[in-house]
Amino acid sequence: MISLDNRLAAAAELCRSGRIAADIGCDHAQLACRLAMEKSRLVIASDVRDGPLEAARRTVTETGVDNVRIVKSDGLAEIDFADDVIICGMGGELIARIISGCRFLNADTRFILQPMTRAEFLRKWLYNNGFELLEERIAYDGERGYTVMLAAYTGVSCEIDEVFALTGKITDRNFLRKIAGKLTKNANGAEKSASSAEYARSLKRTAEKILEKVELCGE
Repeated sequence: MISLDNRLAAAAELCRSGRIAADIGCDHAQLACRLAMEKSRLVIASDVRDGPLEAARRTVTETGVDNVRIVKSDGLAEIDFADDVIICGMGGELIARIISGCRFLNADTRFILQPMTRAEFLRKWLYNNGFELLEERIAYDGERGYTVMLAAYTGVSCEIDEVFALTGKITDRNFLRKIAGKLTKNANGAEKSASSAEYARSLKRTAEKILEKVELCGE
């Protein structure tokens, strides 16, 4: 059995059974092989670099799975189809760029996304480009929490406010408090400059709204 860290395990849980999955930026293909063993009919493990692809081939050989296909691809450029597209461990802006190159997008396509940075940018981009978030989870590795998103294409573009951009559908109270705390810290720093006073007030208002969301979330 392949052991996944909490971040990748959360992504695996959001994938559907009996479908074709594409793990973009597969690294050692541990997630791909785990899905091939337990859930997916076929997994396409792709990366743009030769090193990770060689590591992926070794993992496939060691596990003995026969339903993982290794593909060299820059994002989704060489991927013709997948039901579930998994993109983990990249920045939010890069994830958005990869999704924008999807050639097989339809209402049944699901995107399992784990941004390491700029999650707020990714949420705004998703809603601006006709996607919606179906679910979000927080996966902890020690004290650090990672956001794992499940998104679908609706074709309806819309704007989201700053609170939703920062928090999405997260209901983890501790994680929400950390987001509010960072905003408050940044506001306190901005207050030292007279020219940034309005910006500081804006950050504090957003932090207060996030704390209000905390109170609405169950323990």
